[in-house]
Amino acid sequence: MATTSALPQNATKIQGSCPQQSGEALELSQGRLEAQDSFSAKKKARAVFVDLTAAYDTVRHRGLSCKLLRLLPDRHMVHMIMETVGNRSFALTTGNGQRSRLRRLKNIVTQESVLAPLLFNIYISDLPTTISRKYAYVKDLAIMHADGDWQAVEGALSKDMATLGEYLQTWKLKFSTTKTVSAVFHLNNKEAESELKVNFNNETLPFCSEPKYLGGTLDRSLTYRRHLESLRKKLTSRVALLRWLASSGWGAGATTLRIATLALVHSTAEHYAPVWCRSAHTRPIDPTIDDALRIVTGCLRLTPVDNLTILAGIEPAEFRHSGATLSLGRRAMEPGHLLHSALTLSIECCCTAPQIETPICTRRTVTHQLL
Repeated sequence: MATTSALPQNATKIQGSCPQQSGEALELSQGRLEAQDSFSAKKKARAVFVDLTAAYDTVRHRGLSCKLLRLLPDRHMVHMIMETVGNRSFALTTGNGQRSRLRRLKNIVTQESVLAPLLFNIYISDLPTTISRKYAYVKDLAIMHADGDWQAVEGALSKDMATLGEYLQTWKLKFSTTKTVSAVFHLNNKEAESELKVNFNNETLPFCSEPKYLGGTLDRSLTYRRHLESLRKKLTSRVALLRWLASSGWGAGATTLRIATLALVHSTAEHYAPVWCRSAHTRPIDPTIDDALRIVTGCLRLTPVDNLTILAGIEPAEFRHSGATLSLGRRAMEPGHLLHSALTLSIECCCTAPQIETPICTRRTVTHQLL
C-alpha cells in the first residue's frame, strides 16, 4: 500500500506496506529510469545512499502522534494506534538473578509489527525539499542529481545532505557517516575512476563504485553484473539444498521438490527481475535454474533444456521474469502510479522512434522484445 495518497501534497513519495519485493522493484525501477534518462541526455547521475542507524528504534512517539493527527481526523483512532506501539516496557535481568526496575520505551516502533513500515513512512513523510530527487523505501533513503558538471552536482548534493541532516537531527533520527556512501552513474569510460566528493559536517562521505540499495548491487553503467554474479552464487547454494533434499528418503517426492524449487530457487531468481531482466549478464543464471529443474524431474544432462520446464510443470524463467515486468508495467499504467509519467514518456518515444529491422534473435531476446 502506497502512503502517498493520504499524505500532504508536499510529502515525499514513499513505498512501504506493499509486498516487499514488488515495492523494492518499483523503487529501483524508478531510480533506474531516471538514471538512464541522464545517460540519454549525456549527463552523469550522482547519488548518495543514506543509511539510518536503528531507524525504528529512534522514532519519537510524541512526534509520530502529532503527524498521525494531521492525517487522521479521529483522535481515538490515533490513540489506539499509539497504544499498540507505545505501551511497551522492559527490564534487565543479570545472570545472578538481579533485576532492574521497569523502564518504558519512548522511542521505538516494533519491527515485527505490520504497521511499522507504514508508521515510519508517515514519520518521515515531511522530508524537506531538496535540489536532488529523493527516493525512499521505508528506512532506505537515497538522493540523486544529474548534471554535466561535477562541481555543481557535488555542491548540490552537499547542500541537500546538510538539509537532510538538520531534519534528521530535529526528529531524533541518526544516520551512519561510515555506511552512508556516494556513487556515480554514467557511461563515460574516461571518467570511470573519478570519485564523487560530497561533504557533510566538514567530512567527505565515503565513495563506493558498487553501492547496495534495497538488497541490490548497482554499478556505474547499470549493467547489474556484480548483482547477477552474487545472485548466481546464492542460487548455487540453494540448488545444493535441493540436491540434498532429493537424496533423502522423506523428501524425494516430485511435488515436494517442485514446491521447494519454487520457494528456494525461483523466488530468489525473480527478486528485482523487472530491473535486471534486460541485462546482458543474465545468461550465467540459466544453468543454475536448469540444474534445479533436473533435480525435480530426475532427468539427465542430455535432456533438452526446453523439455525440463514442461516435465517440471514450471514456467520458463524468462517467461516468469517477463511476466513480472509486464505486471509492473500494467500497474504503472494507472494515473496515480509512481512510474506512470516515466512509462508514458517511454511509450511516446517508442512510437515516434524509427522502426529498425532486427536480426534473428535467441529465445531470451525474443521474450524481451515482446515487452
